[in-house]
Amino acid sequence: MNYKEEILRLKKEKKARILAHYYQLPEIQEIADDVGDSYHLSVIASQCEEQLIVFCGVKFMAESAKILSPEKTVLLPVLDAGCPMADMADAEGVQKLKEEHPDALVVCYINSTTEVKALCDVSVTSSSAERIFGNIDNKKIIFLPDKNLGQYLADKFPEKEFILWPGFCVTHARVTAEDVLDLKRLHPDAEVIAHPECEPEVCALADYVGSTSGILKHATDSSKKEFIVVTEEGILYEMEKQNPGKKFFVPCGSMVCQNMKKTKLEDVYNSLLKEQYKIEIDEELRQKAYRSLLNMHKLSEKKS
Repeated sequence: MNYKEEILRLKKEKKARILAHYYQLPEIQEIADDVGDSYHLSVIASQCEEQLIVFCGVKFMAESAKILSPEKTVLLPVLDAGCPMADMADAEGVQKLKEEHPDALVVCYINSTTEVKALCDVSVTSSSAERIFGNIDNKKIIFLPDKNLGQYLADKFPEKEFILWPGFCVTHARVTAEDVLDLKRLHPDAEVIAHPECEPEVCALADYVGSTSGILKHATDSSKKEFIVVTEEGILYEMEKQNPGKKFFVPCGSMVCQNMKKTKLEDVYNSLLKEQYKIEIDEELRQKAYRSLLNMHKLSEKKS
């Protein structure tokens, strides 16, 4: 069976829209209508005319799309495609932390479960976080689940007190400063571009730190010809497509999120054919989680 042809046929027949994160396999990105960062894709899902959404990513991403579009059918092709970092923060632990620090604003990274978002005041993305914190008056912040992004932000806002949840991205955290320096010795002219989910000592070596889409834009806009890319290597597909004359190197030989790579063409085909697996969220819970996303928009637009 030619899965690509069948997917395109089913997509047209069912009037579906396929979304794929930058970290998905190249063949998944190829058949997607839209490729991008997780929250950007959720916004596309909410604004597009299609009522059937196939979200090729991990569970929290498909959940975010459903939070924004409760009236639409959102499918996750692989049911067990999760995010270890998102799962490191649990609702019970967050509630306890809130009780210990009643004067703190609770901010969660978009890489969080719906249950956790529902307990938070504001959600942020890696691209919007710095702008949002510049618009937050609170001096005390509980930030979760990523301690590395939290520390990156804490360094940007020394006037605020940050209480960091001890979560992390297993893919980004495994890269050490020495791994980056080893690659830098091999490619001394290369610019180091890193995601803030990396360890602080890795971010300190970077010429640019930013979100996945930010990293892509920086590499495209830069006059440099070589880059050490410290994030999940799925982004290289789009980087190389947009920058055929440039070279990209990944530390440790590879940086792979196993969960992001679970989705295969056969899974997308089966998801469309059988309309599986549907994301379902209790409406009361969804509304609570939606408030944290709504506050993200409000604080993104507010002027400092």
